[in-house]
Amino acid sequence: MTANAPLSTSFTASSTADEVAQSVDLTGIRAIVTGASSGIGVETARALTAAGAQVTLAVRNTAAGDAVAGSIESSTGGIRPRVVRLDLADRTTVTSFVDAWSGPLHLLINNAGVVTGGLERTREGWELQFATNHLGHLALAIGLHRALARGASDRDGARIVSVSSTAHMRSGIDFDDLHFERRSYHPQTAYAQSKTANSLFAVEASRLWACDGIVANAVNPGGVATGLQRNFTAQQKQSLDAAEAAGVFTYKTVQQGAATTMVAAVAPQFAQSGGHYLDDSQEAYTVPNDADLAQHPHGVKEWALDPAAAERLWKVSADLLGT
Repeated sequence: MTANAPLSTSFTASSTADEVAQSVDLTGIRAIVTGASSGIGVETARALTAAGAQVTLAVRNTAAGDAVAGSIESSTGGIRPRVVRLDLADRTTVTSFVDAWSGPLHLLINNAGVVTGGLERTREGWELQFATNHLGHLALAIGLHRALARGASDRDGARIVSVSSTAHMRSGIDFDDLHFERRSYHPQTAYAQSKTANSLFAVEASRLWACDGIVANAVNPGGVATGLQRNFTAQQKQSLDAAEAAGVFTYKTVQQGAATTMVAAVAPQFAQSGGHYLDDSQEAYTVPNDADLAQHPHGVKEWALDPAAAERLWKVSADLLGT
């Protein structure tokens, strides 16, 4: 779990994914990057491929994935990434993806995410942001657990990176109403809950699977303009603009946004240590749950690292998934 003295690296807020990748040789490493057809996922997959990894792009739109794979192959001179369909809100595609996977897995980058402008539900009736950002990734990780354990045994460890967000500071987990069946719906609150869930996943996965040589860490990529914002309401966009104007964050390039993911994936500081939340390529400091976001834009709230909440969320989520 998170130590009293936060782990640090030589990288900074302005570092890029390529700069992180230059420090490692990932030849023989097998990696999956979800949501790798746009934004941060593309640059994460590109940096991993450039360092020698065999990368699988797990994407909803395989045509877009194929275009990205060709671009990565051309720009890196490396092996062309595989492209496999995966819709995290559709459990049948998660099952198909897992069943089709063979051999070890060394890196699982849970990067995909969705933002909605209003209430949307899956066929199970689950709130879409929670279902996609958290439940789908949990199902994927559980399904790939044996592959990760096998990867850990032949490479001295396997890693999972869970992409969270500063948005987690807006909400903990409402265990009494995970899917907004009784409370009024606010898309920002729903997104925030899902991002807290991403961090809690890393905490509990590390506790459960450390004995298998698997560690999981959560990352905040920072403010990056990507396709994720395409469904923002006018209110969400105004809130984001106000936060930038107030100095809560400064926009990064997509390459800079992918850097913290790469640090969690390859930096030696996080090879055997899980349950951390990284921001600007460092482990973030912990702040109280009532802390003001404007005063602590780079911290992680206590509710996102709470081991009791992490254990409870895992059990509740696994029950929902029937795993």
